[in-house]
Amino acid sequence: MNKSSRQSRRRHGRRSRQQNSWCRQRNSSERQVCQGREPGPQQRSQDSGHGDEEAPSTSSNTAGDPSAPADSDVSVTPHLHGSHQRIPGLEGIPEANLPGYYFDPEKNRYFRLLPGHNNCNPLTKESIEQKEMERKRLHLLEEEEKKKKKVARMGFNASSFLRKSQLGFLSVNSYCRLAHELRLSCMERKRVHIQRSNPSTLTSDQFSLILADTNSDRLFTVNDDIGGAKYGIISLSGLKTPALKVRMLENFYFTSRKVNSVCWASLNHLDSHVLLCLLGFAQTPGCATLIPASLFTSSHPGVDRRGMLCSFRIPGAWSCAWCLNIQANTCFSTGLSRRVLLTNVVTGHRQSYRTSSDVLAQQFAIMTPLLFNGCRSGEIFAIDLRSRSQGKSRKATRLFHDSAVTSLRILQEERSVIASDMAGKIKLWDLRAMKCIRQYEGHVNEYACLPLHVHEEEGILVAVGQDCYTRIWSLQDAHLLRTIPSPYPTSKANIPSVAFSSQLGGFQGSPGLLMAVKQDLYYFSYS
Repeated sequence: MNKSSRQSRRRHGRRSRQQNSWCRQRNSSERQVCQGREPGPQQRSQDSGHGDEEAPSTSSNTAGDPSAPADSDVSVTPHLHGSHQRIPGLEGIPEANLPGYYFDPEKNRYFRLLPGHNNCNPLTKESIEQKEMERKRLHLLEEEEKKKKKVARMGFNASSFLRKSQLGFLSVNSYCRLAHELRLSCMERKRVHIQRSNPSTLTSDQFSLILADTNSDRLFTVNDDIGGAKYGIISLSGLKTPALKVRMLENFYFTSRKVNSVCWASLNHLDSHVLLCLLGFAQTPGCATLIPASLFTSSHPGVDRRGMLCSFRIPGAWSCAWCLNIQANTCFSTGLSRRVLLTNVVTGHRQSYRTSSDVLAQQFAIMTPLLFNGCRSGEIFAIDLRSRSQGKSRKATRLFHDSAVTSLRILQEERSVIASDMAGKIKLWDLRAMKCIRQYEGHVNEYACLPLHVHEEEGILVAVGQDCYTRIWSLQDAHLLRTIPSPYPTSKANIPSVAFSSQLGGFQGSPGLLMAVKQDLYYFSYS
């Protein structure tokens, strides 16, 4: 009995001496790293047996092994009050991409990232990215508050280009474009008061989409509601400083279906209807619905106008467009899965065109009978409406992006088209040379169908990214003029919807940008 106990004590003593020796070596190594020195060769060889347990390995073979367990043998658990345990031996090392760890620039430390399924873990990749995005948003908002007057370009001011214009160095068009750029840099955010008949909707309905008509005196709105969506039209006639009041016209139509695409339709007169593509659910198929704009009025609130609706059974429509060309001015197009469907509203006749991919974006040309389409495969092609061919010969134009095309706009002279994709690329294509002539940097998109807003008279391009920033570029040279953060914390569920015009409210209206996010409507004036 005594012999066995002596052997047990002897083994325990050897183990304790080994552990104490290893702890002294590790502390010495930490002090050398913090002082900027490399540990000696003898110490590195002694520590090599324990490096896998205490410090993260930078080897891609072990980090990328899918068979590795989620939790290592020695786990580093963060404290509940936010003071996370640091990783020994990594202090003072410059930021690097270490698998399983993240670098905090404020504390100059690496911290362990635990699996996201651990609900008690405040350190996940998503939470870190969200915190960083919110920090940038608040910083940009603070800068906008400090600098009421910004400069879109270095060395850019009103007196300089006015002098150049007087000396003949600037044309009239260039002078007007630069004047718009200067005004854009001075825009300030103001909240717009929305007058509604039912005040309770102010707290329940959130803006999902706003779409201005051709004259920019009305906004069609889609508001998210519990179990569905509501439609309405905002009259911008009262959008004048300093009151900034607009009126939400009563909406009598309610649907529980998701809205995939919306555009204004000119059936009886300019922008007389709104065309919506609705997804089907359960036993109800999808459809394309024409809603008269006169449906949204408060003059006769007791009249049921649902009989004025015109619906077409079109399942699974991703996009829609109304034709303004005189040869097919009563037709609209819908982009489906591997198919384009052209429908005549008056006669009900349909023409189908097969495609190799889903059609996510569409727009008709006005001067020529062409329909431009953007596909999930990244292809952009034009269909000649005069051709009845179902083969590849019908494609008058073919361009290619590296990712799914989500939005495209034809410029006024119809010599070029601008398109954006799910990789965040925005490109201007020359239709005669069939090549990209300009690219607009800074847009952020991963999977959403986000619209582009092109305004050639002002010479600007506007787009809202998935990071909730509204960016404004110069259409001529792709220079980023302005980046506007969302007034709310960044969330992919609350991406702002915008409308820009030099005449908001119609003729002699106020120029500026309207931004709808959550329940609020904001006005950025540059008059």
